Amino acid sequence: MIVLDTYAWVEYFIGSEGGKITREHLRAENTFTPSIVLAELSRKYLREGIGEKEILTRLNFIAAKTTIANIDAELSLSAARAYLELYEAAKKNKQGGPSLADGIVLATARALKARLLTGDEHFRGLPDIQFMN
Repeated sequence: MIVLDTYAWVEYFIGSEGGKITREHLRAENTFTPSIVLAELSRKYLREGIGEKEILTRLNFIAAKTTIANIDAELSLSAARAYLELYEAAKKNKQGGPSLADGIVLATARALKARLLTGDEHFRGLPDIQFMN
């Protein structure tokens, strides 16, 4: 099992080498996308001027190809703990702070006992992370 974060989907839709890795996982195993990723992608694409019809097409594709993992009370608490863990690591590594979405994505992967496919440096050094780059 693998969880796909926003980074993995962005790479998929631009057709990059990293996107090919996402495509391989979609073909080979159970894949999950945290619901927050849909919101992050929507925000990114709206800011870039992509039309709402195209955005919905992409989001519906994700929903058809993966299982959407929703946020509930237990995951919310786990996400807060994961965010604090990422925040402390970012301070130590002199990085910018992670987003709450990063905490949600990490908590989702952990709750599912799945690997996380990403290229986001906030996750470097954590177990069960597969980097695209």
